[in-house]
This record gives sequence, C-alpha cells and structure tokens, in this order.
Amino acid sequence: MFYRLLSVVRRQRTGRGWQNWSSGRSGASAAEAHSVALPAQAQVVICGGGIMGTSVAYHLSKMGWKDIVLLEQGRLAAGSTRFCAGILSTARHLTIEQKMADYSNKLYHQLEQETGIQTVISTPNTRLKLMAPRSRVTCSIDRANQAPQHWNRESLHVRKIVIDPSMIKVVSGYIRTGSVFLAQTQDRLISLKRINSRLNVIGIPSEIISPKKVAELHPLLNVHDLVGAMHVPEDAVVSSADVALALASAASQNGVQIYDRTSILHVMVKKGQVTGVETDKGQIECQYFVNCAGQWAYELGLSNEEPVSIPLHACEHFYLLTRPLETPLRSNTPTIVDADGRIYIRNWQGGILSGGFEKNPKPIFTEGKNQLEIQNLQEDWDHFEPLLSSLLRRMPDLETLEILKLVNCPETFTPDMRCIMGESPSVQGYFVLAGMNSAGLSFGGGAGRYLAEWMVHGYPSENTWELDLKRFGALQSSRTFLRHRVMEVMPLLYDLKVPRWDFQTGRQLRTSPLYDRLDAQGARWMEKHGFERPKYFVPPDKDLLALEQSKTFYKPDWFDIVESEVKCCKEAVCVIDMSSFTKFEITSTGDQALEVLQYLFSNDLDVPVGHIVHTGMLNQGGGYENDCSIARLGKRSFFMISPTDQQVHCWAWLKKHMPEDSNLLLEDVTWKYTALNLIGPRAVDVLSELSYAPMTPDHFPSLFCKEMSVGYANGIRVMSMTHTGEPGFMLYIPIEYALHVYNEVMSVGQKYGIRNAGYYALRSLRIEKFFAFWGQDLNTLTTPLECGRESRVKLEKGMDFIGRDALLQQKQNGVYKRLTMFILDDHDTDLDLWPWWGEPIYRNGQYAGKTTSSAYSYTLERHVCLGFVHNFSEDTGEEQVVTTDFINRGEYEIDIAGHRFQAKAKLYPVTSLFTHKRRKDDVELSDLHGK
Repeated sequence: MFYRLLSVVRRQRTGRGWQNWSSGRSGASAAEAHSVALPAQAQVVICGGGIMGTSVAYHLSKMGWKDIVLLEQGRLAAGSTRFCAGILSTARHLTIEQKMADYSNKLYHQLEQETGIQTVISTPNTRLKLMAPRSRVTCSIDRANQAPQHWNRESLHVRKIVIDPSMIKVVSGYIRTGSVFLAQTQDRLISLKRINSRLNVIGIPSEIISPKKVAELHPLLNVHDLVGAMHVPEDAVVSSADVALALASAASQNGVQIYDRTSILHVMVKKGQVTGVETDKGQIECQYFVNCAGQWAYELGLSNEEPVSIPLHACEHFYLLTRPLETPLRSNTPTIVDADGRIYIRNWQGGILSGGFEKNPKPIFTEGKNQLEIQNLQEDWDHFEPLLSSLLRRMPDLETLEILKLVNCPETFTPDMRCIMGESPSVQGYFVLAGMNSAGLSFGGGAGRYLAEWMVHGYPSENTWELDLKRFGALQSSRTFLRHRVMEVMPLLYDLKVPRWDFQTGRQLRTSPLYDRLDAQGARWMEKHGFERPKYFVPPDKDLLALEQSKTFYKPDWFDIVESEVKCCKEAVCVIDMSSFTKFEITSTGDQALEVLQYLFSNDLDVPVGHIVHTGMLNQGGGYENDCSIARLGKRSFFMISPTDQQVHCWAWLKKHMPEDSNLLLEDVTWKYTALNLIGPRAVDVLSELSYAPMTPDHFPSLFCKEMSVGYANGIRVMSMTHTGEPGFMLYIPIEYALHVYNEVMSVGQKYGIRNAGYYALRSLRIEKFFAFWGQDLNTLTTPLECGRESRVKLEKGMDFIGRDALLQQKQNGVYKRLTMFILDDHDTDLDLWPWWGEPIYRNGQYAGKTTSSAYSYTLERHVCLGFVHNFSEDTGEEQVVTTDFINRGEYEIDIAGHRFQAKAKLYPVTSLFTHKRRKDDVELSDLHGK
C-alpha cells in the first residue's frame, strides 16, 4: 500500500501540483522596499517576526507600552511560523498550557474585532496580502505559494513595515473544526479522561465519546481498534502566518515600529543590565530585550556580551499535503490526533495534511545554523514511512490519493517538553519566549500575553514556574545533551505518560558521592535539575526488570517497597541521600547579612546562633518565590537550604535584591556538601554512638544546628529536622567525608534496623503530615496566609520585608483560597485509579479547586491529597472569601478521571486532630524542600 502511494508521489514531483503550491512570490506583491534608518533608542527591542514576537509586541502595546521596535532578520512570519501545521489544540497536560491555548483560541477567533482587520474563511486558492499604497512598504505572504525564498543577503535593505488597516485584507483562515483524540488502549483513554476533567473545570468544552461517535464525526476513519476518544469541539485550524501578520498590524497601529531584513548581532550589557542591541544596520539603545528568535534563540543568547543560556534544539518535522479528495472534506472536518499511531490529521483545502512525531527523530543544526529564513529541508520518505503507514491504517480510503508534497521543516524542542519564557537569571531586562515544542500556534497568544504582563507588571497573572527559563541551569545547555535529549522529547509528545515517568537521556550528570554505593544496593533513580535522586530501593528478591517496566495509573508495583521504607522511618531509622538540595552561604564583615536577610525573608532571622528558621522569600504580592530553611551559623553567617530546582531562581532573586556591598558575600555551596537525612526514632541512638555526644531533645532541641564530629570526620553540620515531621537529623557533610560518614552510619545503624529509603517514602510521610512543597503546592501566587503559615511571618514585629504590605491587606480582607488536606473515604487502593495531582475538587457538587499533590498514607491506610479550596460564586463565578467555617461545612469529592470519590477535608494534620493540639515542633519541622 505504501509503495503504491509513494509511486503517486514520485509522479507528482514532475507534475505541476507542488510547483503551483510553492512557486515564488506572487506577481501582485506590493511596492518595492526602500532603505530606512533604525531608531537610535527604544524602550523595548523584540527579536523575531514570527507569531511569538508579534504576539509580545501586540500585548505590550495593548498594555500601554508604545516605544517598541520589532526586528526580523528575514521577512515577517517567514520562520517556523510559516511551516506550522495550523492546528490549535487546547488539550494539554499542564493547566498553564491549557490556559495559554484557550486564550490563543479566543484571541484568534476574535482577531477581526480586536485588530480592526477583516478576517474571512480561507479557500483553496486564497492568498494573503498586506496591500499598501505606493508610498508605503508592504509585507506579503501568499498562502498558495508558501515555499521559502532564497534571498541574496547582500541585496537586502532594511524596511520599515508601516501598515494601513484600511488597505489590508488579512485572511487568517480561522475555522472552528474541533479535535478528536483517539484511544487505542485503556491506559490512553484514562489519560484522556484525566485531561477531560481538567478542561471542563476551566471552561473548555470537551467530552469522552465512543468509537461509534468518532465515526459519525469523521466518516473516513477506521475505528475498529479504538476503545474511546475525547472530543474538544472548540479547537480550530488557522494559518499561523496570517495570525502573526494580523498581530503585527495591530501592534503597528498601536505605535510599534517593525523592521524586517535586520539581523541582531548581539545584545549589549552593562553591569548585568540590557543597554541596547547591535544590528547589522547599527545600534539601538534599549532597556528591555525580548529573544523570540525561535530556531536562532540558542545562538543569539550565546552571542551576547554576557551569554544567556536558552536550552533548545531543532529536529526535523515532517508532514504531507494531498490534493482534495474526490469528495472534498468539509472545511469544519475535525482534526484527528491518533497519539497511539503517532500521527495527526487535519483537513487542508479539501484534502489531507498529516504528520506526526516518530520514535526516531532527526536532530539538526547541532553545529549551529546560518539560514536567513527557514528552508524546506530534504524529503525523506523512508523516514516518514511508519507515519504514512499509520495514516493509511487510520484512513484506508487515502491509498490512491494524490500527494503534493512531503514538507520537512525544523521545529525546536526543549529538555522537558515545556516552552521557555521569562527573564534571564544573569541579565536583567533580557526576556525570552522560545522553544514551543511544535505548539507555537496553540501557545502564541497566551504566551505573548503572559510575557508582556511579566515585563509590564513584574510578574504574570498566572503561575508560570513550569515554563520559567530559570528552571534550567547552564548544565542543560550542552549541545550534546540537547541533541540526545530532544531525540527523546519529540517522541514523548505522543507517548503515553503515566505518573512518575522519568527521562532516560542526559542522566548521571550530577550525582552524589554516594551514587555508586547506593546504586549497588538497589537504588532506582529519578532526576531533578540534572541531579540523580533515589526513588526507592529494590530488595534483592524483587524482579527488577518487571518493576522498571511497570507503568500504570493504578496501584504501582513499588507500593510494598515504599511501605517497608515508610514503616522503617516510623519504627527504626532510615537514611535518605538528599544532597540535591540547593545550599547557599550568606556572610558579611558587619551586620549587613542580617539586615539584608531580614528584609528579603518573611520570618524573623534574628535568632541565637545555632537556631534554624523556616521562612518564605516573598514577592511584592506576598507570594512565595522560595520556601527555605536558614540556619544561623554565626553572628554574621547564615546557611540557607532550598529546594533542588531553586538553585538558579533563588540565586537570581537574591542577587537582584541584595545591595552591591563588597562586605556582603553570597556563595553557592551546593556542591560542597552531601546531605544525609536520618529519619526515625532510633536516629538519636545512631548519632549519639557516632558522635559520643548526647542527642536527646534536652541536649539537642528541635530546630537546632551544630557542627560536630561524626565518626572520624569533623565539621559535620547536624540539624534537628527531617523535612517530614518525623524525628531525626539532617547531616550536611563536607563532600570529601561523605562516603566515610555514610559507611559509619550504616555500620552502627545495623543494630537499630537501619535501611536506605528514597523520595517516594519522603513524599508519603510529608503529605500525611500536611507539609506543602514549593513548586508543587506553593508558588509565586500563594501566600503564607493561604496555607496556614501565619506563624512564619513577622507581621506583628514592626519590621519591613518584601510582601508585608500585601499580607497586611490580605489579613484585613481575608483569603480567597485555602490549602486543605483531603482524605479519600470510598477509594479502593487496589482496584480504583489513584490520584496523582491536578484532580478537580468539588465542594457540595460545585467545582472548588484542584489537588496539587497526593500520596498514599501507610499510617492512615488512605490516600491523602493536598489542594487549594476556592469559593466561587454560583451566580457570577467570581472568587469570594474562604473561611475556616466554609471549609469545614462542605461535602467534598475528588474527581479522578471522571469518577468522583468522597473525601474528608482537614485544615490540620490528622495526628494533631487526634491529640487535640498541634505540637510546635510539628509546625516548625514542616519545611518545604524536596520537589
């Protein structure tokens, strides 16, 4: 079948079809370009005239910023934007991605109203043109002739794009087709049901449908192997190039200056701040720079006077285009996503546009690239054959359909399948929006809006940490790492992702000195910020291969292993290697360290030497930029412990807000210390025997830090906390002593039943104690008052700190959400689907929020979820104040893939409720590290 279709393709190469589709620019193109001078200065310079750059320009101009210059090295919308398949899909796994796509969908749909430009439905021969009078310069894209041009760089002149809306007809081709996501397996259907639940609660219509309904929506599909599907009726198809030009037009009307054929050579930086850009046509002074360079973003970032790391890499992406069917497909034929078959299918001018994400992608441009505009790459039918076979299995009637072209275009992918946005951690005023992982059209409107908010207001209106550039470090910028990782990432876009899956490439990059020792004892590993961390330890009698291959939404095969580790933590003593924690030291020659930290952190750090304080690092809105532990080592010396993925973000935040004082020193000592967590009632016995010092609470109280000798090693920082609420100690060990101390602990601990444990046990322990983690439960939009942390804020001490005014206002007005603990009642752990995160919460039958994290409590023998409860008005949907009484008077359910389970809501840990009081050390030990 494939060879018969391929023969049709080969005949078409000598025919007129593709030539007609891809010939040169239209003869009706507009007036000739003329050279113009660039402005000498601007507030903002944006690099990139694709959908990202034009979206940022559009949204900045709508928010009142007018002094903006957008520079494009070739023609507007002539990069990957032009080659986009034109599918706008809102069905995403992350809430922030769903919201970006939903906003984009609404924006594109009302583009005519928003921009004052006529928007009409495309027809097979429709051509988009920006028509202008002779005195004005024109940018033109011909939909029927979209092939890239081979420009002579020397002959190009900079052009200022001035657009008169009265002379323009932009054809965005927006058609609301809907999307149908197919499921060939029950696990895939469960995944779709989880997405469907999340879509519904944020107002995106979707439903789970039967194979019979799929056949009614798209009669050409073969549905015999399907077990179900998800229908999202408001998804659309649209020309991304047209959208980019319409956004550029609106931005131009609002005062944005747009210049094409102008390359940025590098960004000028002085004292860590953007000062301007150097182009091939001269310099422009500016305060802000936005890198929306797409394929070129990585190289542009490294070309700066102070390099900015933007980890992305390109792969070849293939899709084919056919001539219309004998009975052309209707324009509103739904888009099909067959992830199990690795393909997508959409109507294209009565025919088919179909591509996919193959298992063996082809990375390109590892050595760099110097194209002026993105070119259509070499056809590779042998490489595309598995996707073509999937297409023919799904739509057998296409066997003899005439093909116009196999398009091969570069797409950029990031190390974790999420786009990159935000401000550089090293250069203030340098913003990035790139790495869309083949979802640029879906995210373009929403991502441009959030980045514009970030620039104008200092923060976006939604939590964007999962997309923040600062989630990466320099270690992810290795070209070898990126090349290998994107070969895994591209297939993962359509792979079934069950909970707790891990990347397989780019591993063993950052390891503890104990890695080999723990690995030999059965450690199974996960990775965070490039650091290997133990999940659990496989006993010698377990089938390791079967355990590694076990992936499910139900009860996992590691359940019994983690249970034994948790039991040991509660009854004896366990050791968890937690070396990945971010560790900073802040010192000064005078009192500067204390003075500065008192302003940067919400809790009172003026405590006696040797004491530990759990505190938030808040923003102006009172939200958590970080949640950490700080030990006072000396009168002028502090040791700060933060979550693993805070290493770049926390450093950048502190450097931005700390004064430039030569007497104040901030040092990253993460690599200097190995961290061992001794958890359990017998930890005191192990440490007492190793140190020959009494370690009982009378001699070593809670939240105390002291340098001690452990075994033969000196200078071990011992802290009476465990990050779980269980008794025990954290040991921060100079790296050269790590193996010795670990061996001594394990040797002495044998008589006390010691064993290794991993982060899965830690997760179970912390959630049943109602301990929230930053990055999962807490974020930049979460305040201490919303999660019961009033005791960690020095509001009543009369001291100023960042976020104080916002918290005082919130204390007066009340909170609009509250972190709550849920214990599932009617849930069968062995038979029912498990909660993992992101499940909708219902109060008295009305949507009230989502879970942020969950785990099985081996103590309560129930599943426990954490999540925020909101009080949405039934009439208007607006948020109202949430009180303790509101929480306690509700009846709750947790929606797991469409099935609701009853749950009991608690505002305090269950153990505290049993004893009718909350112990102070329970509160103080609930520090939030470890995401």
